[in-house]
Formats: sequence, structure tokens, C-alpha cells
Amino acid sequence: MAKDIWFSAVDLDALNTLHAGDINGHLGVEITRFGPDWLEGRMPVDARTRQPMGIIHGGASVVLAETLASAAANLCVDPAKAYCVGQEVNANHLRAVRNGHVTGVTKPFHLGRTSQVWGIEIKDAEGRTTCVARLTMAVVARRG
Repeated sequence: MAKDIWFSAVDLDALNTLHAGDINGHLGVEITRFGPDWLEGRMPVDARTRQPMGIIHGGASVVLAETLASAAANLCVDPAKAYCVGQEVNANHLRAVRNGHVTGVTKPFHLGRTSQVWGIEIKDAEGRTTCVARLTMAVVARRG
């Protein structure tokens, strides 16, 4: 069994409330589950997240990926002492999705003192991988 990486208890309702007024609320992103070293969320594939060809927009997949990894990264640090911000994201779009939901899971590759690296795998409703992404986070010390 994986070691619990979270600094404090994970509260899914609080995470979803935090993101309700930003891009995640507009796109319908919701964080749904977590385990000792992973965080999961989903996003609808609809008019908000499709590109003109009728398939999921790659940028929408990146929003889901970055949201999950960023939320997870911040759950790994003492919020009184530090916060995490994205430095670099990359994604490979592997399969088109036209409707339904996509679900992403993020797990860390590296949890360091000044940086973190997270992997994100996004799948369609049939469990087929649609996108793989990696997000590098800076761990920033709070001042004062």
C-alpha cells in the first residue's frame, strides 16, 4: 500500500468549492476521489470543452490535468509555510472524445523541497487513455 503523502486531511467538498468560481467551475471540472498518493477528477465533454471539430479540446484536457496536479501538490505542503504553482506543463493527446466525461488521475513522480513533478493520465468512459500529461510545480515559501 502506498504511503499517505497529504499534509492534512483531504476535503473534496472544500476543494470543489475553492474551484467553483474559476475556470474549473465554468468547464464543469470536479475532484471526485483520492487515495494515499493520488487524486482523481472528471470533466464533461460538451459544448464548453469541445473544439470546432466536435471533439474534446486539448486545452480543456490540460485544464483538467493541471487542476488535479496543482490541487494535489498544494495538499502535500503546509499551507502556512508554502504554496505550489505550475512551472511547466506538457500533454500528449492520444484519443478523441466526443461526449460523456473524461476522468483524470494524478500521482507524483517527485515531491521535493522546492519542486514537485506530477503525472496525469486522462481516460474516457470506456477506460481508454485519451491524454497523458506532466506538470512541474514550484514550491514557494510564504513570506512573513
